[in-house]
Amino acid sequence: MHWYFVGFAALIVIAQAGAGIAAITRYWIPPWMRRRVVRPKLWGWGTLVAALGWSLFAFLGPFRGPDFTMAPYVLGGMALFIGGLVVQGMGQHPGRRPVAPPDTEER
Repeated sequence: MHWYFVGFAALIVIAQAGAGIAAITRYWIPPWMRRRVVRPKLWGWGTLVAALGWSLFAFLGPFRGPDFTMAPYVLGGMALFIGGLVVQGMGQHPGRRPVAPPDTEER
């Protein structure tokens, strides 16, 4: 049963990384996210970082077993996953536009 979970997690991480790469290179967003994502490249980088963090956490942590020498990598993977989610959230909001300086000349 353990290998079923590992295989399923590997498929999910590969699909997530594939979506991130597609968003970075082709500006392609999954259909259920298209309405919300306004910066596809940033969203793709967040997805790719989240996939990396999730794979570090899952495959060095719970799926590997109780090995405390891997704890820093597991916690780093969790931090990468959360950071990737934050970057994905930033990709769902419009960026700041540069403000034109006020015109000081008299007309």
